[in-house]
Amino acid sequence: MNERATFGAELRRRRKAAGLSLTELAARTHYSKGYLSKVETGISAPNPALAALCETELGAEGELTPLLPGEPVRRRGRPDVRPSGLPPATPSFAGRAAELRAIRTALEADGGVCVVSGMGGVGKTELAVRCAHRLESGFADGCLFIDLRGHDSGESTEVHDRLLRVLGVAADRIPADPADRTALYRSRLRGSSLLLVLDNAVNAAQVRPLLPAEPKCRVLITSRSRLSALDDAEHVSLDMLPLAEAVDLFTTVTGVPADDTVTRVVRRCARLPLAIRIAAARLRAHPAWDVAELDRRLDDEAARLGELDDGERTLAAAFRLSVQQLSAAESRLFGLLTVHPGTDVDIHSASALSTLSLRETDRLLDRLHEAHLITQPEPDRYGFHDLLRAFATEFVLTDVEDGMKAFSRLTAFAVRSAAQADKELTPHRFVPEITFDQGTPEPARLDDSEMAMSWFRTEWPSLVALCRTARERGEHDRCWQLAFFLRDFFFVAKLWDPWLETHHWARASAEAIGDTWALATTTANLGVAHVDRGDLDEASECYGEALSLFRRIGDGHGETTTLAHSGWAEHYRGNHDSALRDLRLAHTFYVRDGNRRNAAITGRGIALVLTAIGQPAEAAALAIETLSVFDELGLDLDAAMALNCIGWAWYHAGRHDLAAPAYRAAADRAEACGSRYETARAYTGLGNAAAAEGSAALAGELWDRADEIHPDLDEVMVGETGARRART
Repeated sequence: MNERATFGAELRRRRKAAGLSLTELAARTHYSKGYLSKVETGISAPNPALAALCETELGAEGELTPLLPGEPVRRRGRPDVRPSGLPPATPSFAGRAAELRAIRTALEADGGVCVVSGMGGVGKTELAVRCAHRLESGFADGCLFIDLRGHDSGESTEVHDRLLRVLGVAADRIPADPADRTALYRSRLRGSSLLLVLDNAVNAAQVRPLLPAEPKCRVLITSRSRLSALDDAEHVSLDMLPLAEAVDLFTTVTGVPADDTVTRVVRRCARLPLAIRIAAARLRAHPAWDVAELDRRLDDEAARLGELDDGERTLAAAFRLSVQQLSAAESRLFGLLTVHPGTDVDIHSASALSTLSLRETDRLLDRLHEAHLITQPEPDRYGFHDLLRAFATEFVLTDVEDGMKAFSRLTAFAVRSAAQADKELTPHRFVPEITFDQGTPEPARLDDSEMAMSWFRTEWPSLVALCRTARERGEHDRCWQLAFFLRDFFFVAKLWDPWLETHHWARASAEAIGDTWALATTTANLGVAHVDRGDLDEASECYGEALSLFRRIGDGHGETTTLAHSGWAEHYRGNHDSALRDLRLAHTFYVRDGNRRNAAITGRGIALVLTAIGQPAEAAALAIETLSVFDELGLDLDAAMALNCIGWAWYHAGRHDLAAPAYRAAADRAEACGSRYETARAYTGLGNAAAAEGSAALAGELWDRADEIHPDLDEVMVGETGARRART
């Protein structure tokens, strides 16, 4: 028995003893099933890397390596030259197990072509080289590695020249005509078993002439572009490393044990392999540094790209290669996208930034996505990798004036869009006159309040970021306007923190431009946020300031509205007499002015106070009156709140038979308009009614349902919660 057969036989024996199939061993070692089969049968020679992996997986440390053959057995009929131009595989490699399996599977098929794509620095070449080293021994005629960087699609003839020389074709036998070179190249590979690695391809047109016609040949391509036009190829797209694998890469390169500081460094490197390697190299090059010092240096976002430079590799240089492939229009849009302060942007906002049509904007965004310069978390939304955003801000967005105008266009479009959505959400709300430049685009159409809520749920983080940046950049009108149109959505969604943040910024902007009305309105709306969250002292302070401002400018509507808000706060504070006085006064003014919406809302407040002071039947009758107004005006959320108010009044009157239907209707209406808060309130009320009727099991189910929808309702703000606590 020869050495090769001895190795293969022993591998097969140990594999079967371990209960592993060839497929399972292939998955563990990242070698192909076909190659392992040939090793076991003695057709292919094993290598030290395979031996070490199999020893680990089979628990046979030191048992297989001694059986490796001393010299490779030459195959009959094969060329004398068996090229292996692969660069060395880095020993510090982390993760990518799924991607390795996907590449191997793609290359197992006859004529298999696999494209590994990703942004600069994501580790495409390292992955391809590692995979090629593992697969190389399965190709009788070896492996060819060609770096295509610097060669555009029109220079494949030069690459053919290099390949033909490596394949043993004499220089005087290489044709001058490109088509003839391609034909000779493919003819030369006929009958061969070769792995071809094409690194740093620019586009599909560059690659097509280099694809062999021989089915036993395989091609592994890396590119910054997705090369979607290679229809028959399998595509493996690389993303950032998962956090645990990114930390593992850093600790493997540096030898530093993992801890919270290492994790922060890796996060500052945005889990990008090249950035992690550069950061690790800088740490190794400075013995006086510790990881905390590296972390400190990477903390400044503005200086981070400069820190990620180890003297030979720079992240900026890796990104610059990708940008160099862009057209002028693509490059301009790439830079302008950094003007948007949010984490992602939709196509309409991108169009507003660039002044381009939606169709042209869509085309350019698709090209940037193809080039792995932006991400696409949803079909019509695009995002930035953190380090690419920093690069584009510093090196691509060079026209400062163009960027400033783009931001002004963007904020105007955002205000216009938010105003449209707010109108669908609260159609009868008083809105000040706001002007827009003639070139401000029309927002996407929203047909009803459900679409408006969906739009707000998607866009509110970006709108909040725009509100903050508008204040910082001096776009003060747009700052308070964005806050103004976000208020009702925040009220429905109970997003108190961003509500408070945006209104504090808006107050500062209103003060900066001396707009007393905007300051008074924003201050009053800030008070509403404090009341809604249960911060009654802060709310009263806001209302007092807003009343003074409205009186100063003689705004009776603003004064009345603030007085009504103050009445609600007094009710929650337990000062029911003061609350009733303020609410009734405001109600009188609203009725006088014909403001049916605000009159009905204030009437609902009066009903709550009447319930609290022991007049529930009167309260229920008044709440029923407000319900008819809300239904007539199409105000579904207000109707749901009125129904909850009716249920609460009847519960206090001991009419549980009337309270339960009101709460059920409230739950249905609130759920339909997307208010989890009012839905949970209704289920809490239903549970209270069930408990009062002696149905403890049903009450528990209803209360559990309320907790699932919106846990921890404040008993000061939601009377039903206090009643529930009293019954448990």
